[in-house]
Amino acid sequence: MQIANPIYDVVFKHLLEDNDIARLLVATILGKEVTEISPLPQEKTIPMEQRRFTVYRLDYSARIRGPDGGYEQVIIEIQKAKFPADIMRFRRYLGNQYQRKENTFTVRVDGKEQEKHPHIVAIYFLGYPLDRLQAPVIQVVRQCYDITTGDRLAGSEEFIESLTHDAFIIQIPALREECKTELEQLLSLFDQRRV
Repeated sequence: MQIANPIYDVVFKHLLEDNDIARLLVATILGKEVTEISPLPQEKTIPMEQRRFTVYRLDYSARIRGPDGGYEQVIIEIQKAKFPADIMRFRRYLGNQYQRKENTFTVRVDGKEQEKHPHIVAIYFLGYPLDRLQAPVIQVVRQCYDITTGDRLAGSEEFIESLTHDAFIIQIPALREECKTELEQLLSLFDQRRV
């Protein structure tokens, strides 16, 4: 039996068009329950500067809701090859996500409608290894500290939640053949040794 390679745009798109699969993938990576997932349109064709070809990239973006009723926006990007301009492109992409009108929602506060920006969580699937960190899945978590005491601050603040984000970096070449966790078992689908 042959299995389609999920790091190819058309296969990845088909995979995430199934809301149950998308919810399972996102919930397993985030390590928390996702009660609802609503995909947002993201496809674009990007001309690459100083190259004679165009790269079709598929980004996945969805608004998720957890059991507490709170919303977050999840963005997923697959980057198969390493180009020097990738970091700036990722930064521009994130900036675009923060400013897009489609990435807001409206709530009623004291009888008035207010536009809110959900917290963004970025998930990057990399088809190449990072230079110094070897872990197959890396989680980057924002933490707030009182600079005077060094104490970690509990709770959240809308201002901070709206301007910072958590991230998960999945290094496909670093995926282990021996799966130690449920997440690694699910991500083995992306392991290029198996396709």
